[in-house]
Amino acid sequence: MKAPSPTGVAAGGALLVAALSLATPQIMRWEGKRNTPYRDMVGVLTVCHGETQAVMRRYSDAECAAMLHRRAEADYARPILACVPGLGARPRPFAAAISLAYNIGTAAFCRSTTARRFRAGDWAGGCEAMLAWNRAGGRAVTGLARRRAAERALCLSAEPAG
Repeated sequence: MKAPSPTGVAAGGALLVAALSLATPQIMRWEGKRNTPYRDMVGVLTVCHGETQAVMRRYSDAECAAMLHRRAEADYARPILACVPGLGARPRPFAAAISLAYNIGTAAFCRSTTARRFRAGDWAGGCEAMLAWNRAGGRAVTGLARRRAAERALCLSAEPAG
């Protein structure tokens, strides 16, 4: 077996796959799914599981699932690893970070206290800092507070023994 890469993701991306398998149900739970485009609580045109790019038409369930999986990896997981390489060896905090970034964007995630604490090796502190992202449109939102609590719980949950 090959040694893990510098990002902590083993050859073949097994840890990336593990993180994505934890993150996508989390994203689906909190984003919900609407096959037909709608405006979210701050007026952004949205479809499927919170998708805000190329929102043009009604999408099938299969299209929504494929879009989520493709975007979660390419547009969230990989950029997160670029700004916090150590997450690649920690599937649960990595999954929580993917879910958080899916909601707030990777640029905001990479500038966040969560990312700064993770880069410093303060894993528990990074998980705790997720709770600060509970606002939309300038106001605290109960649903976002619940989502952050779930992301924090995933982040802090013990990794399975290997």
